[in-house]
Amino acid sequence: MSQTLSAAPQSFETLDTEYQLFSLGQFSFSRDNNFAIIRWPGGVHYMHVELFLSAMVRDLGWEFLYGWIFFDDIFGTINYYGKVEVFAGTHHPSYKKAGIAYHETFDTEQVLEVFQGIANDWINEGYDPLCVPRETGSAHGPKGRPARISLTRGFTQPAKRMLGLPGDAVARSSASGQPISESFKDLHLEFDRPQVKTEPGFEGSLHAVNVFDHIARSEVTWIPSTVSSTRNSLFCMSSEEHVLPVTHGNDRPEWFIQLTDEIHWTLQDKETGAPLGRVAMRPGDVCAMPADIRHKGFAPKRAMLLVLENSTPDLPPLYANGTLAPYPVEF
Repeated sequence: MSQTLSAAPQSFETLDTEYQLFSLGQFSFSRDNNFAIIRWPGGVHYMHVELFLSAMVRDLGWEFLYGWIFFDDIFGTINYYGKVEVFAGTHHPSYKKAGIAYHETFDTEQVLEVFQGIANDWINEGYDPLCVPRETGSAHGPKGRPARISLTRGFTQPAKRMLGLPGDAVARSSASGQPISESFKDLHLEFDRPQVKTEPGFEGSLHAVNVFDHIARSEVTWIPSTVSSTRNSLFCMSSEEHVLPVTHGNDRPEWFIQLTDEIHWTLQDKETGAPLGRVAMRPGDVCAMPADIRHKGFAPKRAMLLVLENSTPDLPPLYANGTLAPYPVEF
């Protein structure tokens, strides 16, 4: 008995799937039961669907953050603050050498609209891309009922001056249905309210808030909350666990202060991805991430991190053209 085999294997994109296909310029995005499939003129790239969704919803919620967001070593975005570059292979030496690297630049709102559409259609009930793997189900499988979760929770309103001031961003609390995370109960921190006492005549001029309490109530990870702002100087705090779903390429230096537990960071050249080093941070450690690197974090257990950001709008071109050194201090 003989059997005639198809001359070419069936494409992943021709499999029976009810997931919607999305287009953004010359890019197309589709998925099957296991993979997100990104196509562009001359190229195609497959990503584990959970890795793609976990990275994409953060890029969406951050509105592309500061600088470069690598979903993996091939695909990502660059924020030009009003415009967003979507790239595939343009920062991977082998893709560039082979001539299959590609990028396009779009209005920010256009990319947000497509990413939001993907999130609405591709995320099924039972899977939460903002949670660590032990806290959620799987993104694999055929299309099911849409997830009924907020993909913007955790992306809190940034403080204009300081968290908890009248008229400013509100700290998380039990009253708002945000309990202390079980992951932080082993720290034995005093999650109480500070006592503020002022001299006569200075009532209302002094404010304090327990930011440990605020961050300990975050149910999501790797999503910073701006807890204070002095002009363009921002204090951002977040809880971290497992792996940062993206690799962040800086367009300005940022300072990290480790508050609890530990985080391990891998550092790479921003343009090529060549390895540069590793940093292991434990409570009290301080480091600066330069403007010419990409970094990815690994947290063995839930940890708290303070990030100091400079949001001055004209900084990125000064670092890009070499007017400013990529590192903040010289020794």
